[in-house]
Amino acid sequence: MSLDDLYREVILDHYRHPRRRGALEHPDAHADGQNPLCGDEIAIDLAFDGDRIADVRIRGRGCSISQASASMMAEAITGKTIADAKDLMHRFKAMMDIEPGEAGLDAARPGAALGDLEALQGVRRFPVRIKCADLPWATLAQALEGHPPA
Repeated sequence: MSLDDLYREVILDHYRHPRRRGALEHPDAHADGQNPLCGDEIAIDLAFDGDRIADVRIRGRGCSISQASASMMAEAITGKTIADAKDLMHRFKAMMDIEPGEAGLDAARPGAALGDLEALQGVRRFPVRIKCADLPWATLAQALEGHPPA
């Protein structure tokens, strides 16, 4: 199995079996995002415990890339501090060539690898699909507005 095939399987697994699906009854933060060009939609609920993201729930519909990215993101940020989640967001965006910087795949930094999110790096070959992968992250940024680390 090639690396591309493995990445494709990771994306399809998160699309078919999304993690952290649903809504929080009383979220501390919420945001809705959509890409009107393709119809992708994402809703994010966050619960905080101090400066830590204690719980994340996502809902949405759309292509496999947007929904898999949301699932991977929700898994990756749960339990992280807000500052760590923002750092992960910037490293993901750098990996996708959305913003400048290093992709964050530096093995010298503990926890720097992006895990399942690395499966989305192949999307860069299809520039029109980058917005699909970024939609959950842009929605997360909206949800975190006004919630700086303590």
